[in-house]
Amino acid sequence: MNTINQVSLRQSRGIDRLIEGTATSDGAGVKLTRVLTGKLQHRLDPFLLLDAFSSDNPDDYIAGFPDHPHRGFDTVTYMLSGRMRHRDSAGHEGLLESGGVQWMTAGRGVIHSEIPEQEDGLMEGFQLWLNLPSQHKMSEPRYRDFPSGAIPEYLTPQGVTVRVIAGSSNGVAGVVTREITEPLYLDIHVPAGAEFSTALPASYNAFIYVYRGAVTVNNVQVETRRMGILSNTPGTDGVALTATEDARLILVAGKPLNEPIVQYGPFVMNTQQEINQAMNDFRDGHFA
Repeated sequence: MNTINQVSLRQSRGIDRLIEGTATSDGAGVKLTRVLTGKLQHRLDPFLLLDAFSSDNPDDYIAGFPDHPHRGFDTVTYMLSGRMRHRDSAGHEGLLESGGVQWMTAGRGVIHSEIPEQEDGLMEGFQLWLNLPSQHKMSEPRYRDFPSGAIPEYLTPQGVTVRVIAGSSNGVAGVVTREITEPLYLDIHVPAGAEFSTALPASYNAFIYVYRGAVTVNNVQVETRRMGILSNTPGTDGVALTATEDARLILVAGKPLNEPIVQYGPFVMNTQQEINQAMNDFRDGHFA
């Protein structure tokens, strides 16, 4: 793992809001915490949803997510711990394991399932929904698995370990790039007392979610299982944070689409007419 010096920032973003997720269940009863909901979609455009899941009780996850449809966005599943099998109606299949990433573009429509391939032990990770621009919403479905060893990592002189899933941080490019929304997705492990910084365009919407420990950003503490929405203060050029104890968090940022968002369950389009068409196409068996 290469040691990389961090960027020097002129002015770091601060924390605009702190969000506590809502406990819920999805699929066939999988227990999770819904952190980014519909109420935040415009504030965090182009991101539509963030679910965090973590349990060592098989009853909380064993039934998984049987066949269900999507249209109009990408799903990004990052598995911290566990094993999940993906199958979809476009003929894709893959096994998502600890430290790996599954990136699926639903595009014009796909039906898929995500079923655990473990009977006990910890299952922990995140699913993020990334909106597609209007001109790409009816694109062909795509799917890729990235095993843990394929995720680029770097180390800072202060001992911070950064995994770069998407975008680029301190000169290290991730495994995924996307045009138009240009998402950044980092998994950051920060020892107590260490600082971390990375550049972010001021126009991008961004948030952190702390899943271990606690960090401070401009003197605001973000504790375990909290999202901190980063401010969009003009003139800022990135974000700097300090761990008040050993901490792990994800940092997600992207260029907003500034397009209408119309969602009905697993369909996200730009107009109600397009939602109606999605429902008809799914009902009539026209998904991949």
